[in-house]
Amino acid sequence: MTPQSDYAELKRRVKEAGLLELQPWFYVTGMALNAVMLGICVFGLTRLHQTWLLALDAVALGLVCGQLGFQLHDAGHHQMFRRAWANRLVGFVTGDLLLGVSFGWWMDEHTRHHANPNHMDLDPDIDNAALSYSVDQALARRGVMRLVARYQAYLLVPLASLTGWSLHAQGLQFVVRRRRRLEAAALVVHAALYGALLVWLLGPWPALMVVAIQKAASGLYFASVALPNHQGMPQTVGAVEPDFLRKQVLSTRNLRSGWLTDYWFGSLNLQIEHHLFPRMTRANLRRARPIVRAYCEELGVPYDEVSAARAYRELVRFLHRVGEPLRRPAAPQLPAQVEQPG
Repeated sequence: MTPQSDYAELKRRVKEAGLLELQPWFYVTGMALNAVMLGICVFGLTRLHQTWLLALDAVALGLVCGQLGFQLHDAGHHQMFRRAWANRLVGFVTGDLLLGVSFGWWMDEHTRHHANPNHMDLDPDIDNAALSYSVDQALARRGVMRLVARYQAYLLVPLASLTGWSLHAQGLQFVVRRRRRLEAAALVVHAALYGALLVWLLGPWPALMVVAIQKAASGLYFASVALPNHQGMPQTVGAVEPDFLRKQVLSTRNLRSGWLTDYWFGSLNLQIEHHLFPRMTRANLRRARPIVRAYCEELGVPYDEVSAARAYRELVRFLHRVGEPLRRPAAPQLPAQVEQPG
């Protein structure tokens, strides 16, 4: 069997198991649950007056935004419905109107990531303004960002808390650069309604507190899901790449699956299966896992799966190792020799 046919055989087995069939009612139920949780958080803002209760509600709102992020993600992969327009509509409403994140930008960025996971030149997720994912990246940092790269393992939590703001900024830049007027209008509507609602319900200073906490919570949530999937796994450089199956499996890490893990991670803890079959309904990823794992064993392809705790440890060690050259004491500079005349 050739490397090109390896993936075809795996896809045949998965398809025969019925795991490539869409499950629209699974997503309709999930969207209804997300809408209820979002409504409860907004209702809490109208009834809670103590600062610490508002802060807790803002954290809950941030976590609900994380679940809405999974909804945006799955719509972008067309996992929900057969009609492409229905998936795009869910993505647009969820991303641009509810979250204030450009769905068009997400589609562009995430499609390129799936095509070239962990490729140092082609994967946009590797090109990160805050974190360095290779020694070369760390050594190229200048000014304050060089100091950040030096201690990035220690600064991971505060840096990750800014992820939500980063998503807004990158999406806005994309919309302006591409002149996507509909998305621009939707993002303005989101910002105006979100800000106006909070100020009307709470007043300016409590509203500012809620926004700060909600964005930090959603940013930490997003980072906790996204970072363990690929960072610390083998990276690709240049034009030489393995075939599709090996490119996806070797660059990706799974986190052991249970119902609670699947819910917290939006089933993206099953990242190997998701990368091999990006249009597979989230509910089928766990059922596909034993088929994929057994097939990788047949081929002798390493299948990396660890606990969530170990994945985070490996992530921190990787970031610490990348920043290590910047923490070495600089070699003393010898004074230049002056040639003596004559």
